[in-house]
Amino acid sequence: MSLFRKFFYRKPPDGLLEITERVYVFDSCFSTDVFDDDKYGQYTGDIVLHLRSHFADASFMVFNFREEERESQQSLLASILSIYDMVVMDYPRHYVGCPLLTMEMIHHFLRSGESWLSMDQHNVLIMHCERGGWNVLAFMLAGLLLYRKQFMGEQRTLEMVYRQAPRELIQLLSPLNPMPSQIRYLHYICRRNVSAEWPPGDRPLTLDCVILRNTPGCNGEDGCRPIFRIYGQDPLLGTDNTPKVLFSTPKRSKYVRHYKRQTVN
Repeated sequence: MSLFRKFFYRKPPDGLLEITERVYVFDSCFSTDVFDDDKYGQYTGDIVLHLRSHFADASFMVFNFREEERESQQSLLASILSIYDMVVMDYPRHYVGCPLLTMEMIHHFLRSGESWLSMDQHNVLIMHCERGGWNVLAFMLAGLLLYRKQFMGEQRTLEMVYRQAPRELIQLLSPLNPMPSQIRYLHYICRRNVSAEWPPGDRPLTLDCVILRNTPGCNGEDGCRPIFRIYGQDPLLGTDNTPKVLFSTPKRSKYVRHYKRQTVN
């Protein structure tokens, strides 16, 4: 396994085409292995030395999707790379447990990535995620490719990025398929020039129905009792950006229906 992976897109039957120059991702993002601090420091240092030897004139920016629990402290990656004079920008690796970030955070990432790559042809962008952050990294990378108009088609671009990692990695990181929601957010990015407002502001939400295409057997009875929660900013507290539970299905069993698997004859 190489120290870092350069993204390629296979366009049948013409072979391999490079998606974009100067954008790399740490190989550790494609694995569930956990390094101790000493081994991780050596691993990261080897990557930096490898990059320096191949891009002697380059400057590097690193985007790191990190655990929110340690926001008050500098990430381990940032503390290591600061020794090598490499700038690290930390982003959360999910939003209240979902593999999507707020539109403000997405907007900041896209503008920062575009500005860095456009500033100088020798600038290199490296993306990294801490354990569990691959789904968000994949979405943000697809968003950057679409934002810079280096790829067309939201679903195709997102699927291409996801194919760089083992298929089972997505299932290990999230019990739900994140792609439908992520594709919807990629639509917002691609339509940014159509709307006068970007990033789009908050809109009232009306939830008409929820469709479960695959009913998981998560209660030992070959079915489940789903409980839904909607998170967002409290409209009465405009200055507080902390997400709050705006709606939650009552937990009492008489209000929560038991959905069973349907057998197809």
